[in-house]
Amino acid sequence: MHPCSTVMHLLLRWMRRCGRHSRSRMPRRLKQPVSYIRLIFKSLYFNSLTNSEVVLDCILEPVFWMVEVVTRWFGMVFVFLVVALTSSVVFIAYFCLLPLVLQTYSPGWMMWHICYGHWNLVMIVFHYYKATKTPPGYPPKIKNDVPFVSFCKKCVIPKPARSHHCGICKTCILKMDHHCPWLNNCVGHYNHRYFFSFCLFLTLGCMYCSISGRNLFIDAYNAIDEVSQPPYTYKDRMFHKSVIYMWVLTSTVAVALGALTLWHAVLITCGETSIERHINNKEAKRLAKRGKVYRNPFSYGKLNNWKVFFGVEKRSHWLTRVLLPSGHTPYGDGLTWDIYPLKTDMMQV
Repeated sequence: MHPCSTVMHLLLRWMRRCGRHSRSRMPRRLKQPVSYIRLIFKSLYFNSLTNSEVVLDCILEPVFWMVEVVTRWFGMVFVFLVVALTSSVVFIAYFCLLPLVLQTYSPGWMMWHICYGHWNLVMIVFHYYKATKTPPGYPPKIKNDVPFVSFCKKCVIPKPARSHHCGICKTCILKMDHHCPWLNNCVGHYNHRYFFSFCLFLTLGCMYCSISGRNLFIDAYNAIDEVSQPPYTYKDRMFHKSVIYMWVLTSTVAVALGALTLWHAVLITCGETSIERHINNKEAKRLAKRGKVYRNPFSYGKLNNWKVFFGVEKRSHWLTRVLLPSGHTPYGDGLTWDIYPLKTDMMQV
C-alpha cells in the first residue's frame, strides 16, 4: 500500500473516532438539535426528485423551527399584551375621558359616545374571548368515510379539503387560515368568524378613539411641549401623558390592524383563506400557461361568500349575527364543502 494512502486512511479513522468521542461527550440537550440539523443536510440529497424549492425549504427549516418554538412558548405573552394594552386604553377612557365627556358634551353627543363606546367594547371582548377559546376544528383521527384530498405525513391521517398542518399546534386544522400568536390559537373553520370580527371591531374602536381624541391629543402635546409651562399639578401631567399614550397607541393599531382586516376582507370576498390565496395563485399561473382559467371551487360569489362566512340566512341576521354578539356555529362541519343551497342568493338584497 502506498504510504500516502495509508496515512490518509489512518487520518480518516482518527477523525471518525474523535467525532464519536465528541458526540458521546456532547450535552444531552444539544444532541437532538445536532441530529436534527444533520438530518436536514442529509435530506438535501435524499432522492433524484430534489429541486430548488426542496433545497430552499431544507435550508430554511431551522428558521421555521425557531419561529415555531418562539411562537409556541410566547403565545401566552402575546395574549397578555393584548389584554393589558386594551385594558389600559379602557382605563384611560373611563377615568380620564368619560368625566370630561359628561362635563362638556351635549346630551345627544354624550349618549352617542356612551352607547357606541360600550357596544364596541362588548364586541371586542366577546369576539376575542371566543377566538382564543374556540377550537379551530380538527380532522378525525379514526377511520371514517369522509372524502380526503391528501395525506398528512406528520399526523399520519387523511386530510380533507382546505385542511393544513400547523407546525405550532402539531396537528391538522380544518380550513386553516393561519396560526395567530395574538390569540395563541390557530384560525380555522370554527373560529375564523370570531377572529375577523375581533380585528374589525378593534380597528373600529381604535379609529373611534383616534378621531374623537385628536383635539385632546393636540392640546396635551402642546401643554407638555411648552418651554415655559404653567404650574401643572401631578394629576394634570398624568392626564396629558395618558391622552398622548392612548392616541399614539390607538392610531398605530388602527393603521396596522386596519390593513390586516382589509386584507382578510378581500380573502373572504374571494372565498379563500391566507394559505389558499398562495395555493390558488400558483394554480392559476400553472393553468394560464396552458391557456386555461382557474376557478376557486370554494367561492359562491362575492355576496354569498360573506353570507356563508357570517352565517347569514335572512335579513335580520345582519343585526343579530353580525352587529351583535352571536355564538352560532359556521356552515358545515369543515370536512365537506358542498353547500348546494348557497350556490344562488339566499335572500333578496
